[in-house]
Amino acid sequence: MHPSLLPPGARVHTDAEARDRAPRRYRRAVLDTRPRRTFAVISHPDAGKSTTTEALALHARAINEAGAVHGKGDRKATVSDWMSMEKARGISITSAALQFDYRDHVINLVDTPGHSDFSEDTYRVLSAVDSAVMLVDAGKGLEPQTLKLFRVCALRGIPVITVINKWDRPGLSPLELMDMIERQIKIRPTPLTWPVGEAGDFRGVLDRRNEEFIKYTRTAGGATIAPEQRLGADDVSDDDRLVWEQAVEEHELLALDDADHDQERFLAGETTPVMFASALLNFGVGQLLDLLLELAPAPGPTEGVDGTVRQPTDDFSAFVFKVQSGMNSAHRDRLAYARIVSGEFERGMVVTHAGTGRPFATKFAQTVFGRETTSVEHAYPGDIIGLVNANALRVGDTIFTGPKIEYPKVPSFAPEHFMTVSAGDIGRFKQFRKGIEQLDQEGVVQVLRSDLRGDQNPVLAAVGPLQFEVVEDRMVNEFNSPVRFARLDYQVARLTDPAGAEALKGMRGCEVLQRSDGTHVVLFTDNWRANATARDNPEITLEALPAGGA
Repeated sequence: MHPSLLPPGARVHTDAEARDRAPRRYRRAVLDTRPRRTFAVISHPDAGKSTTTEALALHARAINEAGAVHGKGDRKATVSDWMSMEKARGISITSAALQFDYRDHVINLVDTPGHSDFSEDTYRVLSAVDSAVMLVDAGKGLEPQTLKLFRVCALRGIPVITVINKWDRPGLSPLELMDMIERQIKIRPTPLTWPVGEAGDFRGVLDRRNEEFIKYTRTAGGATIAPEQRLGADDVSDDDRLVWEQAVEEHELLALDDADHDQERFLAGETTPVMFASALLNFGVGQLLDLLLELAPAPGPTEGVDGTVRQPTDDFSAFVFKVQSGMNSAHRDRLAYARIVSGEFERGMVVTHAGTGRPFATKFAQTVFGRETTSVEHAYPGDIIGLVNANALRVGDTIFTGPKIEYPKVPSFAPEHFMTVSAGDIGRFKQFRKGIEQLDQEGVVQVLRSDLRGDQNPVLAAVGPLQFEVVEDRMVNEFNSPVRFARLDYQVARLTDPAGAEALKGMRGCEVLQRSDGTHVVLFTDNWRANATARDNPEITLEALPAGGA
C-alpha cells in the first residue's frame, strides 16, 4: 500500500525478520508496503506450465517439494492442478492462483489452461495480470497456441518474458529458436541467459549481463531446489570448457546483433527477454523469479469504460476475472477471484457493485494458494483475493469505493460446438438446474435458453469439446446429477438485438436463444447460412463474436 493511503497515526510494518519467522505462504502484513508482481504462466499444452508454476513456488520456499501432475512414488500432484480431471489427464483445465512471498516482494502467480478448448479461461486471466511468462518447448518451438497467446498479449499490451523450457531434452538449437521467435511473432528476442550445453545436455547457463557461468547440479527427480555455482570464465572446469566456449561465442554474436535487453522496448512489447530452463529439474527457475522482480512491471493505472483512470493509490477498486466452485468437496463454497486494481482492501468493507449500484459486503475474503485458502484481512493493488459465496458477482464485474469506476468486461468468444443438455435423472432436476446455473456463472460453458427449450433442455455452447467433458464430470461429482447430451447441427453463433431476435424467430436454418446476461444469440447451421441471412436482411443486427483462438 502506498504511504498516502495510511490512516492518521498508522505505523507501517517493516520488521522483515519477524515476518520471516512465519510460514512463507501465510505471511500477511497489515499495511503491507511490499511491491507486488502479478503475472500469468501461459503456453501451448504440455510445454510445462504447471511444473513451472510449482517450481517457482518451490524456489520461493512456499512449498517444500515439487511434484508432477502424474506423481510417481511419494511425489505429489502439482498444487495448481487440483481437479480430478486435471490429475487424470495431466493437463490444466482451470486457472489457479498462487500467492507467496519472495525477496520481500509479494508474488501473485496464475497458472492457466494450455489447451485451446479452454481459451476463455486463459484470456480472462490475462485481463488480470501485469505481465506474462511464455513457455516454449525447446523441442517443438513455436506451436499454434503459443502464437495465439503472444498475439493476445500484444493486443492487451502485456509484456512477455519468454522461457525456453525442457532444455534437458533433445531439441532445436538456441539460435534457431531465436530466429523462429523474431520471424513468426515479429518481436525481438533479447536473451538474458544462454545455455551451456546443447539441448539434452544442460550444464547451466551463461548470464549475459555479467558473463558468469551458472552451473546446475541435478537433484533426485528434480523434487528439490537444484544447487547452483556461479563461476567466472577462469573457473570453468575442463569438462565444461568446450561447451562454455561455444556459449561465449554465441553470446558475442548476439551482442553484435544488438540482441541485448532494453527495458523501455520490453515494456512497449517490442522485445521479449529470453531465458533457458528446465522446470522439471528446477534449472533456471531461480533466475526467472529474480528476473520477474527486476523487470516485470508493478501494478499501474487502469482505465475504466468511460475513460476514467484509477491510479493504484486511489480509492479501492477491483474486478472479478474468475468464479470457481467445487475446490473443496467438503464445502459448497463459491469463490469469486478478484484482482485489486487500486486502494486498500480490508475484509468486511462495504463496496459498491458497479453493475447494480448496490452495496456489497465483503465479509469473507481469502488469499489463494492453489485449492488452499486462508483468510485475508488486507490486500493491495496487484493482489488476487477470493471472495467467498459472493453470489451477486459474475465474471467481469467491478466493485469499488469512492467515485464510480467500471472496468471493461472480458469478452465471450465465438462457440463452435453446441449441445443440448438435460437431466439424466428427472428426480434430480433441482440439482441439475442448480449445477447448470453454477457452471454458467463460472463461464465453464455458455448456457443459452429460449422459451421453447426452457430450463429442462438448455443449449450449451463451447469453444472446444473438452468443455462438455468438464460439464459432465462436475455435474456428476459436484452436483450429483448425471446429464444427457444431444448434439446440435449448428456451427456458427452471431449476436443480435431484441428487434433482430424477434425478426429471426422461426426463420429456417437458425435458432434464437438468450444468454443469462440478456444477450441474444443466433445459431446458424453454417457460415453460408449466417452470411446469407445478413445479406438478405441488412436491417437486422448480426454481430460476430471474437474467435476463441484469436
